[in-house]
Amino acid sequence: MDLRQITDSYTVAPQLEPGDMAVLAAQGVTTVICNRPDAENPAPLQAAAMQAAAEAAGLAFVFNPVVGGQLTMDNVEEQRDAIDAAEGPVVAYCASGNRSTIVWALGMAGDLPTTEIIARGEKWGYQLEWLRPQIDALAAQNG
Repeated sequence: MDLRQITDSYTVAPQLEPGDMAVLAAQGVTTVICNRPDAENPAPLQAAAMQAAAEAAGLAFVFNPVVGGQLTMDNVEEQRDAIDAAEGPVVAYCASGNRSTIVWALGMAGDLPTTEIIARGEKWGYQLEWLRPQIDALAAQNG
């Protein structure tokens, strides 16, 4: 499991496995968000199997699939709502952690300075500078 801590309460990861859920729960994570569409995964890694494993470990599970190149504001809002509703640390995953970082970054617009949002992603190799105009526009809307 390759966890990349974006904030004190939000971590992203490449694809998780059902067996990771008990480990995450033992580490204090309370919510897992799946940003990977089922079409990208074999059945043992699809959302239903991951949700069953998460819930068996006592974790909340949110399925918010982000299709590459087709990110929507609904995705951003659902991610933000799931983070806000979490009773503790959140781990979000997709294929590489990139989509989970992007959807977080857009959801944080207006709450953190744009430069800080970008730096938090880039610390882990997620290039977010191209999102600066969108983050700034969302921050102005949310302001």
